[in-house]
Amino acid sequence: MRQLYVQIYLAFVASLLLLGLLFSVAWLWMTPAAGGGLEAISAMAEQHLPPSGAPPEEIEAALQELSRKFQLSLALWDADGEKLGSAGGSPLPRPDRSWTSSRFLRSRGRGVTAALRLSDGRWVVVRHRQRAHAFAVLLSILLSAVAVAISAYPLVRRLTGRLERLQARVDALGEGQLGSRVAVEGKDEVARLASSFNRAAERIERLVEAQRTLLAGASHELRSPLTRIRMAVELMGDRAPSELKARVAREIDELDELIGELILASRIEARQAIGREDRIDLLALAAEESSRYDDSLVGLEGSPVEIRGDRALLRRLVRNLLENARKHAPASPIDVVVGPESDDGARIRVMDRGSGVPEEERERIFEPFYSSSSAPRTDDRGVGLGLSLVRRIARHHGGDARCLARPGGGSIFEVDLTGRV
Repeated sequence: MRQLYVQIYLAFVASLLLLGLLFSVAWLWMTPAAGGGLEAISAMAEQHLPPSGAPPEEIEAALQELSRKFQLSLALWDADGEKLGSAGGSPLPRPDRSWTSSRFLRSRGRGVTAALRLSDGRWVVVRHRQRAHAFAVLLSILLSAVAVAISAYPLVRRLTGRLERLQARVDALGEGQLGSRVAVEGKDEVARLASSFNRAAERIERLVEAQRTLLAGASHELRSPLTRIRMAVELMGDRAPSELKARVAREIDELDELIGELILASRIEARQAIGREDRIDLLALAAEESSRYDDSLVGLEGSPVEIRGDRALLRRLVRNLLENARKHAPASPIDVVVGPESDDGARIRVMDRGSGVPEEERERIFEPFYSSSSAPRTDDRGVGLGLSLVRRIARHHGGDARCLARPGGGSIFEVDLTGRV
């Protein structure tokens, strides 16, 4: 789409050109019925012309003198329409008997032409010999348009430049940069819009920070009663049925995992550093996590590739991908491929032979607590944050995560990371 400043600028220049074109058409082609200022010119011309009934030689000499002095073509006519003399060489039209006053005549680019009525009824038709060429008129209009266009460009660009900077800050806010603000320039509507944006962004930042603080604090505080419950179950000893103890232990472990992932998610959202940036061999990291499973279940291949990142976060990313594949395809082998991608990136692919994910759900499964309709109904259903954390960790490292269909059935979870060493 054409940018706003180009639209405003072109509309302004086009309007100027249209106005100049209409003016030139009116100047070259339109003939006023009468000119109020021509009466004064008629009186002046009458003073320089011989009176009615003068000899032809005197009339011719007077016309030649006026033609030479003012660069005019002239023709003098009596009241009956008989031509009395002419000078200047340019053929001039005969006055119409129906005319009663001085007027401009249509000249079609041959020069400004006027018929002047004298007080004794005679007519003198006058034409300036320097013609108003259409090319010269259009050239002058074009030069004027260029001059105005050059002078108008900074004004138009300044207005729309402010809108572009505001748009950039709105985009940054939408991408999660809650500290985005725009400079307030001037006191017009755009400045008021910028002020409104800054106020709204500040309120959003406060609300989101309050939500993050509440989530992190609540998740952390839940750890204490959860620990007390675990201790109480242990102290019950043999007095509680073993089945009940096992069920409570599973629920406690699930709550503990949920709280841990909530804390991790809130810290990633808050852009807090977790651990330190290290040189990490992704193939070695994936091998360590794959070793937690039976060799017949997880197959690993690829080439060594190092990136700079947070080791704990990347370990959690690989672990969550493997756990997700195990839960959705418990009986099928899992293939892991690690390798370089482009000049500064790396790619991790975890592939299973499960039931797959419907195309319309391949984005939604990365939302927190979303459960796919194709997921198997098992007791080991997870806490609903695994894939959400995968995408957040990937984006924290300048990449992204996506789900693809695997040829032959199953799913491919593909993660791109940047910052390759």
